[in-house]
Amino acid sequence: MSTSISRRAWFKSALTAGAAMPLGLSLVQELMAAPASRAEVEFLSSLNGKLVRLGSNENPYGPSSKAREAIQRSIGEGNRYAFDQSQELKEIIAAHEGVTPDHIFMAAGSGEVLAITGMTVGLEGGSVLSAYPTFTMLMNFAQKFKARWDKIDLDKNMAHDLEAMAAAVKPDTRIVFVVNPNNPTGTVVDHSRLKNFCIEMAKKTTVFADEAYLEFLEPAQQQSMVELVKQGHNVIVSRTFSKIYGLAGLRIGYAVAKPDLIKKLEDKQLGTILNQAALAAAKASLGDQEFMSYTRKLNAEARAYFTDYLDRKKWFYGKSFTNVVLFPAPKSGKMILEETMKRGYQIRVWDYQAKEWCRVSIGTLDEMKSFVKVFDEIVS
Repeated sequence: MSTSISRRAWFKSALTAGAAMPLGLSLVQELMAAPASRAEVEFLSSLNGKLVRLGSNENPYGPSSKAREAIQRSIGEGNRYAFDQSQELKEIIAAHEGVTPDHIFMAAGSGEVLAITGMTVGLEGGSVLSAYPTFTMLMNFAQKFKARWDKIDLDKNMAHDLEAMAAAVKPDTRIVFVVNPNNPTGTVVDHSRLKNFCIEMAKKTTVFADEAYLEFLEPAQQQSMVELVKQGHNVIVSRTFSKIYGLAGLRIGYAVAKPDLIKKLEDKQLGTILNQAALAAAKASLGDQEFMSYTRKLNAEARAYFTDYLDRKKWFYGKSFTNVVLFPAPKSGKMILEETMKRGYQIRVWDYQAKEWCRVSIGTLDEMKSFVKVFDEIVS
């Protein structure tokens, strides 16, 4: 991201892009939905009703009791703008990450960080490079603002192919986007390899490391690219309270980067975006090792139950370390979506390498047991 763009110019471009959108869904709503397959495009309009939600990678156990209590206490401040609380949380997060507050960008979930970054790529002219399949929001927004998206297939283990990605960097590549652990596969790239990749790519362009699922790894494995930010590399790291902390509906996340990159993000952020309840919940949740350990343990048990089923069926899937599993659809994706919906379950279907793939989020153990029974009936 090289050229400075005024807030007025950004807003004008955003309105122009929004005016071209089809009626019914706003720009943000359409891109948040992000259909990942033709089956979903055809089926998306029917996603309603009371469902077991195995399609959004949500934490079925959160928010924690600490977060719930903090939310209740925050209600008394609901009549006040949260300027002071936002600054306080920024300082707490900065201390947690080992940086100064000017290295932190507060946002309505890491999704806002991705959206603003993607729009910046498009508005400034250039392209974004990523693995595929991966979380697409940054690239979706970049494309809406006329950027090019260069996709590199995952490797045979359904993880980022770093060598192929490095070879695909072009003179107009503005962002190299990596998600580790990855969504929709849950796979992880070795920390040393990813670190070296980020250092080398950051010499050529900006590297964006999405770490939304990092806390699903065991503490000893949670090695963040924030260390590269501290060393002055051209790296942006996004984190969220939506996943392990269970605050997806409250919308709070942040980015860590050099102050000049943070300033570019802040210049394009419109208005006051954080509320008292979200700030209170995030403050209470940050670093809650007991709740994170509880979630990791239950998630691992439920994930193992589901992958044991996939193993019995002898179906290939990427080795997931998080709360999501991707595997080839054994029957028509549209049929699977329709039939799981009829039985009260929501999952996702992705298109990749001319095939359809099922993406199943990990719910509670009871939810996964009942889903496996239903799914097996559908595909048998």
